[in-house]
Amino acid sequence: MPQPIIGLLSGSTRAASMNRKLGAAMAHVFTEAGAKAQVVDLNDYDMPLYNGDYEDEHGVPEATHRLIETLLVCDGVFIATPEYNGCMPPLLKNTIDWMSRVGLEQFSRPVYAIGAASPGPLSGIMALRQLHFILARLGAHIVPTQLGVGSYGQAFDTDGRFADESTAGRATKLATQMLTAISRS
Repeated sequence: MPQPIIGLLSGSTRAASMNRKLGAAMAHVFTEAGAKAQVVDLNDYDMPLYNGDYEDEHGVPEATHRLIETLLVCDGVFIATPEYNGCMPPLLKNTIDWMSRVGLEQFSRPVYAIGAASPGPLSGIMALRQLHFILARLGAHIVPTQLGVGSYGQAFDTDGRFADESTAGRATKLATQMLTAISRS
């Protein structure tokens, strides 16, 4: 089997985003597991807020089609979602909404895994629930292990890896589940 490609997508575009750092830490985990990690930066895919009138007049943004093409090259996609007021962020929801206007293959073909990092102890659990629900409705195969990283300030070491052994263990379990699912598909 060729080396699997894992897309790492953060639902935040902020340079110092804790969820971008979560994606970077997962890149280490996937690379050590034998996969090729590929960062998918939503800054490269500018899309307006979804609006049916906009779509009727202008069609689906070209950036949406490029993002779908990027995801379809991936064997797996790890999404790190922020949690805003107990919800997934509008940027991530808007991106999913635009992509769903084109089709569903970008959801049903790669294997998905999800995670969230937050400054508090609940580790983005509400956003993870929402993201899981939406991806499942769109036909995604989502691995069972979800990676919640709470108390963000102590989550990563100076090399950008997980500082806590328990978190690193869950991350490895998630990666193993994803790579196993990919090898079976």
